[in-house]
Amino acid sequence: MKAMLVNDKQELIWTDVEKPLPAKSEILIEIYAVALNRADLLQRKGKYPSPKGWPQWMGLEVAGIIADMGDDAKRNSSLKIGDKVCALLGGGGYAEYVCAPYGMVMPVPKGLTLAQAASLPEAYATSYLNLFYEGHLKAGQTAFIPAGASGLASVAIPMAKAFGARVITSVLSDEIADKIKGLGADLIINSTTQDVSEILKKEEENGRPVNMSMDCLSGETLGKSMPYMADGGYWVVISTLAGVETNVLLRPLLTKGLHLVGSMLRKRTSEEKARLLTEIVEKVWPKLESGQMKPSLYKVLPIQNAMEAHMILEKGENIGKVVLEVKSEF
Repeated sequence: MKAMLVNDKQELIWTDVEKPLPAKSEILIEIYAVALNRADLLQRKGKYPSPKGWPQWMGLEVAGIIADMGDDAKRNSSLKIGDKVCALLGGGGYAEYVCAPYGMVMPVPKGLTLAQAASLPEAYATSYLNLFYEGHLKAGQTAFIPAGASGLASVAIPMAKAFGARVITSVLSDEIADKIKGLGADLIINSTTQDVSEILKKEEENGRPVNMSMDCLSGETLGKSMPYMADGGYWVVISTLAGVETNVLLRPLLTKGLHLVGSMLRKRTSEEKARLLTEIVEKVWPKLESGQMKPSLYKVLPIQNAMEAHMILEKGENIGKVVLEVKSEF
């Protein structure tokens, strides 16, 4: 089979590698589509290697068809050979085949293409984990999800709305704000012309404080904004794209009982991820199948154009997910 390897110049090369065989508890997936994540960019640069036990090449979420199953997987999974599935991976999605523990493989929601399904596992698992597990978000509360044009926000904003939350997001221009209106955010902040912390301060003064934030930016804005959260609020740091340092005022942290939480899906065990995915299939898939939530795809490109796809993410051109097609579904 072929997989996308990285050469010494950080170029992506479609290369012959050994086809994997499923272990007892694994499912072998013939990959039709793989979605991109910012972690892929770091991995191409040698800064974010696959966890132990996973292929060295990148790719955290795929969709395809079950080609084979180990004995335990056949016995314990409700899935079968020939089923259309999507899967959350530790790595190895930029390839023609991949093996995954059966607990990390999910059925494709009814009505979705494999390209759409490939965009679900990582982004939906990350969003669900950080909104509801780490952020304790409940219906009627307010979530702050910055970087509203990102692929992750294109999932997290509609998900929070579908579960009854009010959502505030931020973008870099009014033009981008217009482009993401369809995601359903209640308030879009232009962080180039507006001070995010001042807007959140006004929201608190008007009785609408932020209960939780799923923050991929962090940096200076984090420390400036936390004091205006609701009592008991959760600020969940999932990345530090805007900076690794901030100044957190401890008095409001103490008096309001605020929580500053660091969270990485990739560091969870396969068992933890399997429990999370089971809950997502139960609670989120019906919202996709009913049309209450829709996958947001920016562009689908052939796997051979992987470098072009990486450049789209590098330049921040995408609003929604970028997907690579390994094999045509039709």
